Amino acid sequence: MASFPNLVTPAWLAEHLNDPNLVIVDCRFALAEPHQGREQYEAGHIPGAWYLDLNQDLSSPVQAHGGRHPLPDIDALQAVLEGIGISSQTPTGPTRVVAYDDSRFAFAARLWWLLKYLGHDPVAVLDGGWTAWQHGGYPVSSGLPTGQPGQFVPSSRTDWVVDIDYVRRRKDEPGVWLIDSRSPERYRGDLEPIDPVAGRIPGAANQFWQEVSTPAGAMRSPEDLAQHWANLDEAEEVIVYCGSGVTACVNLLSQAVAGKPMGKLYVGGWSDWCSYP
Repeated sequence: MASFPNLVTPAWLAEHLNDPNLVIVDCRFALAEPHQGREQYEAGHIPGAWYLDLNQDLSSPVQAHGGRHPLPDIDALQAVLEGIGISSQTPTGPTRVVAYDDSRFAFAARLWWLLKYLGHDPVAVLDGGWTAWQHGGYPVSSGLPTGQPGQFVPSSRTDWVVDIDYVRRRKDEPGVWLIDSRSPERYRGDLEPIDPVAGRIPGAANQFWQEVSTPAGAMRSPEDLAQHWANLDEAEEVIVYCGSGVTACVNLLSQAVAGKPMGKLYVGGWSDWCSYP
């Protein structure tokens, strides 16, 4: 089977809505209003799409440390993925997955990264998200999907993830590029609307996650992104973080689209780092 792209267009998805080996996942979410995404999904979504919630499905419960969105328990996530019909192998290959949101990839990229992390490679994000789907005049449904459960076998790429101890050891080493994906204001410590402490990890450079897409929510071209991430070619190791391991995945997605090796993810991010005195 030919490799599956990291991005698909609304036109491509519309042509493949009835593909029996394709699962579509609605990842819309709002950090300030956690129920909003599911409400939006119930009001209307891409036909056949399932809904996965950032807090309930794509993260594990918050602890004293580890950040605001720790990685989900693997067994629990395996059950969720199987419940929506994702299989590691079928007669025609692994289930292809397309994730979308309405937040410039902020939440769909989390699912994209999680599936890749678990060894499931045929996963893409819908370029332009829900807005592009609507603007294209494609069909919308409010019905709930049905389907057969899948058989998902996780194979975690554990070297993709680093913790606070690893960041502390490595961040000042020559050749290591530590990237803060948050907004410039949060990076500088001018404001902090979410976490209890403002600031950044010492030595981090700022690459705001929204810079890789257009204001309309489309990913910039691979050529633009290759220029945006040109410094990756000189780094021996890249570690990417944000507030809690969510929007950093947008930067990782854009690195993959650019044809660059993806950095490692410090999932806990600033919310974990600032939880230690």
